[in-house]
Amino acid sequence: MRSYRTLFRTPEFTPFLLSFAAFAAAMTIGGLALGTLVFRATGSPLLSAVSMFGPQLAQLLGGAFLLSGADRLPPRAILTGLSLAFAACTALQALPGLPVAVIFAVLLAQGLISSLGGGVRGGLMNEILPKDGYVLGRSAFNMIWGLIQVTGFAAGGALLTLLPPRTCLLLAAALYATSALVTRLGLTARPPRSTGRPSVSATWRTNAVLWSARPRRLTYLGLWVPNGLVVGCDSLFVSYDPGSAGTLYACGALGMFAGDMTVGRLVPPALRPRLDIPLRLLLAAPYLVFALRPGVALAAVCVTVAAVGFAASLVLQERLMSLTPDDLAGQALGLYGVGMSAMQGVGAALAGSVAELTSPARAMTLMACASLAVTLALATAARRERTAPVPVPSER
Repeated sequence: MRSYRTLFRTPEFTPFLLSFAAFAAAMTIGGLALGTLVFRATGSPLLSAVSMFGPQLAQLLGGAFLLSGADRLPPRAILTGLSLAFAACTALQALPGLPVAVIFAVLLAQGLISSLGGGVRGGLMNEILPKDGYVLGRSAFNMIWGLIQVTGFAAGGALLTLLPPRTCLLLAAALYATSALVTRLGLTARPPRSTGRPSVSATWRTNAVLWSARPRRLTYLGLWVPNGLVVGCDSLFVSYDPGSAGTLYACGALGMFAGDMTVGRLVPPALRPRLDIPLRLLLAAPYLVFALRPGVALAAVCVTVAAVGFAASLVLQERLMSLTPDDLAGQALGLYGVGMSAMQGVGAALAGSVAELTSPARAMTLMACASLAVTLALATAARRERTAPVPVPSER
């Protein structure tokens, strides 16, 4: 499958994508509103960064205890329930006078319940699309995510100049509810992909199997760590320049869109595997310019160019699927999503902590250096393992 026209002719793909688009719009507008609300209330770069990206840390707990449900529960019901739960949590955060501690408690709950989302969506995409359509479908999702972020952060920034953050949070709650409705009406009820009940023991057992092969471990680390450290840079946009944060986030989303479209649609499949390391280096290198404390125009250019490097995840996800049996695809993608989200939360917390001690610009520079160092270390390790045999999971 090499054309977006063929992709959108596939039954159920369009409502599947639209439900995700509404969910992504809610996350974008709600995240910016919440980060602004917390920063206005506390004046803390750390708390502002953690309010936007910290909930992903809670996904570690969900990934440790709940992830087996990605293959053992009906996907439509899970995605519908997830959107409704996010709508309720976001509406709760919009209540006037809600203490910051309660806001973070709600964020913790959101992180826990969202741990299933990535695995369920990834596994369902494998069912909706043929095997050769996964990268193109994933690129379409990433492009929609990029477009939604461009428009969402730009619109969110504009809305925050006209409306209080709590009103924007209510808008986000309505978008989550819309996502639930589209999922319920647009997708077919499917049985779970795997037999057995979801449980903590099943989650741990399958995670251990997925982690058992060194090539998969290196792939997971390549998906998680460089990305998470750069998201730590992104989490400081509000504290770096509160008035231009929406612009910087929108520029980053534009770069992500361009990278995903290029890698997913234009780059030949035979060439894609060679691009993961250059793209991961591109992801971090432009942030070194922040050592000079650039103005908004130059900062926007750097963020746009860097975000093209997020397309490395397409290459690495394709590699992960080639190393994973079909009946483990949902949990394999769920583990990727949980680990990536958790590392993004770690990156945000680490960047916010460094910014508290130094400055947002210096913290962004240091996080970029760390991302570059990790990418080079993983590239060296991968070269040593290139000819090693890959163990195939034989039991759950």
